[in-house]
Amino acid sequence: MSEKRVVVSPTSDDLFSLVADKFVSRARKILSRTGQFRVLLTGGETQRHLLRAIAVHPTASQLEWKRAAWFVGDERFVAAGSDQRNDRMAWQTCLRDLGVSTQQLSAPPSTDDSPSVEQAAMTYKDRLREATGEWEGDGPLFDLALVGMGADGHVLSVFPGSVAANAQVSDVLAVSHSPKPPSERITLTLPLLNRSERVWIVAHGAEKAGAVGLALADAAPQEVPVAGVLGTRSTKLFIDGELAELLPAELTQRRRVWTAADERADYVPEALR
Repeated sequence: MSEKRVVVSPTSDDLFSLVADKFVSRARKILSRTGQFRVLLTGGETQRHLLRAIAVHPTASQLEWKRAAWFVGDERFVAAGSDQRNDRMAWQTCLRDLGVSTQQLSAPPSTDDSPSVEQAAMTYKDRLREATGEWEGDGPLFDLALVGMGADGHVLSVFPGSVAANAQVSDVLAVSHSPKPPSERITLTLPLLNRSERVWIVAHGAEKAGAVGLALADAAPQEVPVAGVLGTRSTKLFIDGELAELLPAELTQRRRVWTAADERADYVPEALR
């Protein structure tokens, strides 16, 4: 597992722009090298803003997105057309504009397609196996995970103190008593999320400072799930200046902290800035 690097952008708008730059740059490299690109998505308002920034990126349309596969990391067990669905949000804010086909997006079944949330979780595990062609051992691998987080430190639909927060193996679980509505959800476990080569956690706003601080202090993932998120190759926590100012100095000193300018200079070609 990798150590976390913290990258601080001055504003939330710059934060989304930076991550979008990096996403397009990384997608280009991986597609060129391997001919495919597996992306794991989460839900939430941060993800909505981030996906929109990717969709309108000036060079995003130049990539061969037909060779990419997109996977929803957690989903609300509601009707297919509901605005609460993460797959619908990803499609409307980003994937449709990139020319991605519906066959390239894998998501858990809705209430229209499955009789229970438990069955939906089992079906989604089968879909992941079919889409990736693998589920031996610890499950499929992902190239990149874009991860949002809640003020309580939850990621995906893995909430503090829940059964999912205590999961020790790669799996897809049914959530029957979510503390946030709707109560029924389907989620990947943290060990499966951590099968991602690169994990980019994106957070902004003062209300996230407490959970980010606990994550940097290596809190127990059972209590602060985001603390247990680590990519196999690299893990980056992208935050805005408002949030960064509220973090204790001793926590940021323990981690490598870069500015947005540093990150762009090191990773993003000048043509994409």
